[in-house]
Amino acid sequence: MCGNETCQHPDQEHGQPDRRTLLRGGLLAGAATALSLAPLSFAAAAGTPSGGTTTQTVTGHLDTGAADFVYLPVEVPRGVRQIAVSYSYDRPGVPAGTPGNSCDIGIFDERGTDLGGQGFRGWSGGFRTEFAISTDQATPGYLPGPVRPGTWHVVLGPYQVAPQGLDYQVQVTLTFGDDLPAFTPQYPPLRAAGRGRAWYRGDCHLHTVYSDGHRLPTEVAAGARAAGLDFMVSTDHNTPASHGIWGPLAGPDLLIITGEEVTTRNGHWLALGLHPGEWVDWRYRSRDHAYPGFARQVHRSGGLVVPAHPYCPYVACQWKFGYQGADLVEVWNGPWTYDDESAVDTWDSRLAEDLRAGRPWLPAMGNSDAHSVPQVIGLPHNVVLAEDLTRDQVLAGLKAGRSWVAESAGVQLEFTATAQGRQVGIGDRLAVPADAPVDVSLTVSGVPHGTVRFITDEGQLHQESLPAGGAGTVVWRTTASLAAYVRAEVRHPLADGTPGQGNTMGPVLPWGPMAALTNPILLGQG
Repeated sequence: MCGNETCQHPDQEHGQPDRRTLLRGGLLAGAATALSLAPLSFAAAAGTPSGGTTTQTVTGHLDTGAADFVYLPVEVPRGVRQIAVSYSYDRPGVPAGTPGNSCDIGIFDERGTDLGGQGFRGWSGGFRTEFAISTDQATPGYLPGPVRPGTWHVVLGPYQVAPQGLDYQVQVTLTFGDDLPAFTPQYPPLRAAGRGRAWYRGDCHLHTVYSDGHRLPTEVAAGARAAGLDFMVSTDHNTPASHGIWGPLAGPDLLIITGEEVTTRNGHWLALGLHPGEWVDWRYRSRDHAYPGFARQVHRSGGLVVPAHPYCPYVACQWKFGYQGADLVEVWNGPWTYDDESAVDTWDSRLAEDLRAGRPWLPAMGNSDAHSVPQVIGLPHNVVLAEDLTRDQVLAGLKAGRSWVAESAGVQLEFTATAQGRQVGIGDRLAVPADAPVDVSLTVSGVPHGTVRFITDEGQLHQESLPAGGAGTVVWRTTASLAAYVRAEVRHPLADGTPGQGNTMGPVLPWGPMAALTNPILLGQG
């Protein structure tokens, strides 16, 4: 027994663990490769006073090409009331353009590490260097609860390893004593005081200190209210730890929906509308064929699957799973960039393809992905037509594509198509003969000197400028034979004040930044 002193774990040779198993099945069946280290064993608590601690430390080295996840088994004896872990790793210099060391951390309890299993107890990615778990409390990102005896697993995620390799150190401290009173989660209610069938504004991609954000949940809720939002979705990375905090922060004026951003090695996706406390696993790549099962898990919970920022240029962020099983796609993430331009273009091409093939079409959404100041909550956000301000009705409106995306609550928009005495709105189909005249109308405000674009399966077919005051109505006539769908964009002018350059191979964006983007209105019999 080490008592209160730190012990060096002696099972390494030449910088490598001398007992290891490369797991392509078993521990993480069907998931990304994992490396299991020799276990840390702690003596029983007999003779240790309440509040006494014991600590052990493991050091090791990982070469480039290391497994996606490295598991350190920890044999926890009876009588432990808290487990605390800290870690560090080296960051050697690397040539320009070469990834340096980056390593995440999390933990699973005695229930095991099976993919999608019950053992998950927390994840902080690379945002924290230490965490602690006990019955009454836990570090943000981790789940409070009893520290039961058995084999726990500290998990390292070396998602970037420098050419020199990665040297790591993990320290585990157990505190003995009786459990304290259990933490009681306070989940948010499933409805707020809505206005019946109406348009509701909400940001569906937000982070807090419970993953890699710097904002407290109180600050995020206050920011959502300040942005004029009616609802928001909590989507901390890979953990539901914040779900039980949101209850007191919701209210009649703000619906808070629980979710998760699932950050795999081949792209990130939003699980919107999870049951409070529900966790979705992320430990897989596209080639592991595990993603469809977790998409089905979200659907069984009544939630939505949304590939996030599909063209994000950072490591492991670009979307590689395809769109089968997705309910929407996030085409606008934070301030408008080339990434968003590419995402909208891809979505539009897929929209035309799906309609031509008679498949269900995939609606678009936009979210702020705000983590910290100065990132703006609600830039952008979704404006969804829902039967009421409830979790189920908001999700249903989003899934049906009855929504548009706004950069702020200062942008107002109404988009309709009218023919033969009938009128429909965003996400609906106007079933008319192919040659029947259809009047498409967009009324917008809040975009000074903006440019309105009407886009169909043939591309842009109408463009018109808004006046200096930013408000106006644009009407365009077409037929279903010319347009299988019509969607609208409202753009700001370019930096030089011009409304946009159309199709161009120049060095600047062909259009100014997006101010608003609608889902399509479908035309024809279908």
